[in-house]
Amino acid sequence: MAVQRDRPYGNYNFLVDFGDGAKAGFSEVLIPEVSIDVIEYREGGDPESAAHKIPGRAHYSNVVLKRGVAGALNLYQWMNDVRNGNVRAARTVTIQLLTEDRTDTVWTWKLFRAWPVKYRSSNLEAKGKDVLIEALELAVERLEVE
Repeated sequence: MAVQRDRPYGNYNFLVDFGDGAKAGFSEVLIPEVSIDVIEYREGGDPESAAHKIPGRAHYSNVVLKRGVAGALNLYQWMNDVRNGNVRAARTVTIQLLTEDRTDTVWTWKLFRAWPVKYRSSNLEAKGKDVLIEALELAVERLEVE
């Protein structure tokens, strides 16, 4: 449930739930954009030449989740389920924004019928100093905010 206050919340305390009850930490989450098509409609007898605008279909961009590789294979296994034809692999994924002390949820994004469409990891470099990052991109059929 959204909790309103005068000062905006920071974007650095959040958890992701993949619908199985287990919450996972990520270093970055790209929330999907929502857009609605505009349908222009005009009847020939309208006294004005402008068209009426009515809402059409909603579209949702993909969500991208990034985290450091730590040996957990759950993201890859979910991708593998979809790749192997599991038609029941879609899930409701919940992203929760937390208070600064991480005790309460103040904002929630619910991603309905989400399923993996792309898995990737960062490059391996023998002279590198960065954390190895894996990324999972999810297709989303609906987004709701609470």
